Amino acid sequence: MTDQHTRLRRMQLDDALRPFRSAKMTSPRSGWVRAIREALGMSPAQLAARVGVSRQVAQRFEKAEVQRHITLDSLDRLARAMGCRLVYALVPDGGSLEDLRRRRADEVARELVKHADHSMKLEAQGVSESERERQRKLLAEDLLQGSPRKLWK
Repeated sequence: MTDQHTRLRRMQLDDALRPFRSAKMTSPRSGWVRAIREALGMSPAQLAARVGVSRQVAQRFEKAEVQRHITLDSLDRLARAMGCRLVYALVPDGGSLEDLRRRRADEVARELVKHADHSMKLEAQGVSESERERQRKLLAEDLLQGSPRKLWK
């Protein structure tokens, strides 16, 4: 993929993720499936029948969700059986995908400058804080322009 195409794809993904950024959702203690099932007044046996599994299997699904061991396929089947839909997204912490890349480039650049600065100080050739910061910014920009895989070593 070209850099332009990759950047466009990242922008499109950011647009698609925008509605999820402000979501600060925590799961109910009993899990979403059980909480919604109970709110609908549906018994475990009724849910099981709608999914096409035994009551014990439906209860295992509920337990697996709480333990974060449920598959997306099972969760989707349970959601549809209750008249719901599964919404699934990976949302970057603290902003957009581009923000995430920039923060990562800064981290990598900071480590590289720190390592180089340590070597320079050992040879009595250290640079000022402002020069280190300038070097870090330049290195971060180079990292963003280069291969994206270098950000995630």
